[in-house]
Amino acid sequence: MTSYIRWQGCTENYATHQAVEPRRDYANFQTSFTEESATFEDVSRSTVGDAEFVRRDNFSADTAKYTRVKNNQERTWYAWVMSFSSRIKWSLEENRLTQLLAEKRRAGVCLFDLTEANPTRAGFAFPEPEILAALANPAALRYEPEARGLPHAREAVATYYRERGFAVDPERIHLTASTSEAYAYLFKLLTDQGDEVLIPQPSYPLFEFLAALEGVVLRPYELEYVHPGGWRMDFASLAQSLNARTRAVMLVNPNNPTGSFVKRGELAQLNELCARHDLALIVDEVFGDYGLGDDERRAASLVENEGALTFVLSGFSKILALPQMKLGWIVTNGPDALRDEARERLDLIADTFLSVSAPVQHAAAHWLALRAPLQRQILDRAQENLTWLAARLTDSPCRLLTVEGGWYATLEIPRLRPEEDVVLRLLAEDDVLVHPGYFFDFAREAFLVVSLLPPPATFQTALTRLLARVSQH
Repeated sequence: MTSYIRWQGCTENYATHQAVEPRRDYANFQTSFTEESATFEDVSRSTVGDAEFVRRDNFSADTAKYTRVKNNQERTWYAWVMSFSSRIKWSLEENRLTQLLAEKRRAGVCLFDLTEANPTRAGFAFPEPEILAALANPAALRYEPEARGLPHAREAVATYYRERGFAVDPERIHLTASTSEAYAYLFKLLTDQGDEVLIPQPSYPLFEFLAALEGVVLRPYELEYVHPGGWRMDFASLAQSLNARTRAVMLVNPNNPTGSFVKRGELAQLNELCARHDLALIVDEVFGDYGLGDDERRAASLVENEGALTFVLSGFSKILALPQMKLGWIVTNGPDALRDEARERLDLIADTFLSVSAPVQHAAAHWLALRAPLQRQILDRAQENLTWLAARLTDSPCRLLTVEGGWYATLEIPRLRPEEDVVLRLLAEDDVLVHPGYFFDFAREAFLVVSLLPPPATFQTALTRLLARVSQH
């Protein structure tokens, strides 16, 4: 492991042998050490510029006494390892797939990317003049700090829900710079260090990072797949994950990557469970506008849910396919007293950061009015790719799992080789990039997750190569 060393020294005045005021400095060099024992036995002499640091004493667990020699004069320093937050607990080394992908890109190889989830790179037609014109509002030159966000921007979000058939009071909306920030606000609101939140498995890997950075522990509950009916919540698994430190249950509606919606019957059970255990519901609905087909069993949105304290998250990244225009929000609902107290506490959190930019808030109503043609393009693309894929699997050893919405599809492939080996070989030999199932914490192998956003020609070429490769084993 490589670590920076931080120095604090108490120098001596060699004429009077009196201690000089301790000072801090940062040495501009690195050293290697053994993490397990926190020793520095391989370091005895290091050069920094024209000065030399020489180890004089044995090291303790994490400190050392050095003598700094410069111009034949000595000064004594004590060194210890720079201590970073334990929240950053992940390896910073690139995995094999990332390394291979970087090599391919450096070599200029044309890749067929089935992980592409950035709509601004997927060949859709955006109304560029209208999008950009909305940013030229002179009102954006005024600073108007509002904890919940500017009233007219919140009214625009409420209108969006009203047009979908849901009644949302603008006073129950808090604007954020992203749904990721919305999660951070809710973790601050609901949890203390070490508290737990239940999360569906499979689900999006970003949640682990968002939770850990707030000191929150994620505890998985299973989504069970029954073919061809689709995915459903495993309430026995959810009950087993509950404990005294559980504070909330997370839902993604529809889920990423499974594409499954929460059903009305499941919502009734969730409300009962949350009431019994004093839990909140955190519901991510960023893909809510991208249902494929109709199903009366679905809970299309939970913004009107009053059976439990409920926080619904969404934003522009998916609704408008504009992830760069950073605007997300939280809609709070539930029993009156809980809802109102949560809203006031969210006011305090949001007022501390005031992170949403004025230009985006002033553009919100105009941009939301542009969403229908954009969403139609994406839905048509996703449905076309999904239909083509389903037709290609008629005589294939692979199985397409039922998908109800969102931008992804999941393939179950023969379990003859580890998923990592499959995706590495696809990239190395076929120039096809695809997500392995373990990236989303599928409970077992072997699954591949493909984006439905690529242009049909790219999608079909990539899947043809993928299916040919998988069929060889």
